[in-house]
Amino acid sequence: MDSTVGVIFSSINEQNVPGLTKVRSMGSIPFGGRYRLVDFALSNMVNSGITTVGMITKSNYQSLMDHLGSGKYWDLARKEGGLILLPPYSDETETLYKNRLEALKGATAFLRKAKQDFVILADSDAVYKLDYSKVIDYHIKKNADITMVYHEHKLVKSHSYMTFDVAKDGRIDSIKINPVSDGVENNYINVMVARTSFLLRLIQDAIQHGYTSFGKDILSPGVSSYRLYGYKFDGYYKSIDSLATYFDANMDLLDKKIRTELFGERDIYTKVNDSSPAKFAESASVKNSLISDGCLIEGTVENSILFRGVKIGKGAVVKNCILMTDNIVGENCTLSYVVSDKNSVIRDNRVLAGCEIQPYFINKGTLI
Repeated sequence: MDSTVGVIFSSINEQNVPGLTKVRSMGSIPFGGRYRLVDFALSNMVNSGITTVGMITKSNYQSLMDHLGSGKYWDLARKEGGLILLPPYSDETETLYKNRLEALKGATAFLRKAKQDFVILADSDAVYKLDYSKVIDYHIKKNADITMVYHEHKLVKSHSYMTFDVAKDGRIDSIKINPVSDGVENNYINVMVARTSFLLRLIQDAIQHGYTSFGKDILSPGVSSYRLYGYKFDGYYKSIDSLATYFDANMDLLDKKIRTELFGERDIYTKVNDSSPAKFAESASVKNSLISDGCLIEGTVENSILFRGVKIGKGAVVKNCILMTDNIVGENCTLSYVVSDKNSVIRDNRVLAGCEIQPYFINKGTLI
């Protein structure tokens, strides 16, 4: 894996969760009580032996920079290689990129400077654990131009997506962009492997022809002329493409089997924050929940995920909720299917409720 460089898109598909990305990039969305979404793609790369990773930024990336720092928590604070933040524009323009292809154009200087033979591209809007080294081995074995990772699941129509048909030998027969289907499909999970030199040629060709879409202008027409292969991923996978899927992915962590798959064996690394242990008053009742350090629980919490520093007042009932860092829930409140961003305060005797497919969302720093 010393011959592979990684590139992570930290701000792709932000429009799918506008509330969560209003003040942050996609990759820095808090998840699971202590993590950020970018931790999964970044940890997958580190656990696969990749030691040079370019992080493509765009806007609202202050929280992402605060979280990543020098990259030391992922063992990427290095003199050579390591974690490198890439600007949201190329050397030729000062305008922000509008799509994935323009983002790659801005990363060409980084890719040209890289000494690695292969490059793996990954988004930071999904929760999964994958050994990228196996994808690289498969790519080499098939002598592929591009290897695209896919997962079999039912289509989600809330965002743009790509599916493809795969022959018995793994070669991709056809690529469909935003197909109409209600069944299970081979869904591309936005993880791709290619030779660095080959990807650079594709980007240069795209620039010369004025292409605007990597999927529609390069991948889909290239099925017949390029050696495109699909690598099937069978593990747990959840794309964060709406507030409902964000809620579902967090709630999935309450399933011990899924927690073990995601966080067992190889770790998912994140920034470490030193906090005092959680405190539970005699009046507290907690069932099937993830409670982070620094929380103070005086009421009832069930089937919920509480980030650091959350306070639940006496008589309050919190069920099926996600409360981010430093939320305060007053006494005798009732919350059900609520997703509350950081630093929000809910005063005494408030009743807030959403539902599983449409949780009630509270913006960061809101007083209710």
